[in-house]
Amino acid sequence: MGDIISDKPMKEFYIPNYILVPGSEVKNASHIPSCPVIVFINSKSGGQLGTELLVTYRALLNENQVFDLGEVAPDKVLHQLYGTLETLKYSEDVLVAEIQKKLRIIVAGGDGTASWLLGVVSDLKLPQPPPIATVPLGTGNNIPFSFGWGKKNPGTDRQSVESFLNQVKTAKEMKIDSWHIIMRMRAPKDGSCDPIAPLELPHSLHAFHRVSQTDKLNMEGYHTFRGGFWNYFSMGMDAQVSYAFHSERKLHPEKFKSQFVNQSTYLKLGCTQGWFCASLLHPSSRNIAQLTQVKILNRQGQWEDLHIPRSIRSIVCLNLPSFSGGLNPWGTPRMKKSDDRDLTSPFIDDGLLEIVGFRNAWHGLVLLAPNGHGTRLAQAKGIRFEFRKGSADHTFMRIDGEPWKQPLPVDDDTVVVEISHFGQVNMLATSHCQSKSTYDPSSPVSHRDEDEEDSTEESMEDWGERRKFGAAATFKFPEEFDIAHLS
Repeated sequence: MGDIISDKPMKEFYIPNYILVPGSEVKNASHIPSCPVIVFINSKSGGQLGTELLVTYRALLNENQVFDLGEVAPDKVLHQLYGTLETLKYSEDVLVAEIQKKLRIIVAGGDGTASWLLGVVSDLKLPQPPPIATVPLGTGNNIPFSFGWGKKNPGTDRQSVESFLNQVKTAKEMKIDSWHIIMRMRAPKDGSCDPIAPLELPHSLHAFHRVSQTDKLNMEGYHTFRGGFWNYFSMGMDAQVSYAFHSERKLHPEKFKSQFVNQSTYLKLGCTQGWFCASLLHPSSRNIAQLTQVKILNRQGQWEDLHIPRSIRSIVCLNLPSFSGGLNPWGTPRMKKSDDRDLTSPFIDDGLLEIVGFRNAWHGLVLLAPNGHGTRLAQAKGIRFEFRKGSADHTFMRIDGEPWKQPLPVDDDTVVVEISHFGQVNMLATSHCQSKSTYDPSSPVSHRDEDEEDSTEESMEDWGERRKFGAAATFKFPEEFDIAHLS
């Protein structure tokens, strides 16, 4: 498709070739689009839906502003685009200035794909980063649901795509916290000192070589892994079920072509893995309190021990109010509880994680009730898990839908996982947005709900100063990764 678009309504989203393709002939703009977009689609997400969406978007827009993530890396696309915009803006081109100011990004895929694009935009470090709208093409679709884009796979016909584009045009911008995660484990006494990843680490967690002798996190004799997330980090039985699902899908991808089949298989695995009832597959020795010591960075910037009830089998660190396909584990604390324990509603831009525990899936089913929630453990600026030798040789962890099996110490080793706040990025939200901002006057600070039975006792211990680490570039995925893992 050239620089002429016949469908007048689509002119509001259209970007001409001379901005997208280096070396194209510069033309005077006859129309200034009100909502220029760049579209990224994971063609391997949603069965055949990703491929069908590519066809429709390319038919409606300039095909050069619609990209298949299976063929091109988004960081290269955006680096080139913003390089071109910077070059052209000195020619006093009105269209270029408006596109740079009004550009919005659409990403279609699962939560892993959405997280990837968020990381790439974060890496750009632009003074005015483009906000991002997410098309739900995955199984859980927690990120799209959190911002009002739904959790069901969308229609791929022309009318559905036009409707989505018009929603993007009227969507409001919201900031969202980003979180860095670091994992450190003792290196083997024999062999190379280079970082060696545990089996099947998620794409958002990477091995890092030592960068400085003065970096306290790069300790002698340790491997260091860094990454980031926007939605959640979880550990325990929920991650084990997710790991079983991803392993099954990897072995038999032909069986996972629809959202309904995926969700049905997930539920089945939840039963067989013992998530609905304690089983030999998950002995009590793998419950969170017996696996790890946990510290949190409180609102005052001090580290303190976090007491976790011995029955808790899963712990979830939430940034968004959506987990397991749209459920809100934190809920809304009662006014009295908020006063007593300093707990508030979950905000996506307050620099705090909501930390929730679950005993089993039956406990999780309370989320379906109007005021249902998990066991609220804390709100924190950071959290630290420390694993030492114990009765379990591994556990399961998950970042934004990507699970892995994490080896635990077997002798005098130590495994440390630490999460801290790092910056914000811009999202696009519809009127059905589930997320709340501290800057939105309509967002409640706290409300009364049903009486709670959960309680935690927290003891204070001064652990030291807050440590900052990582950089936005840690969110980048390796070039050789398999995009099918993100579907």
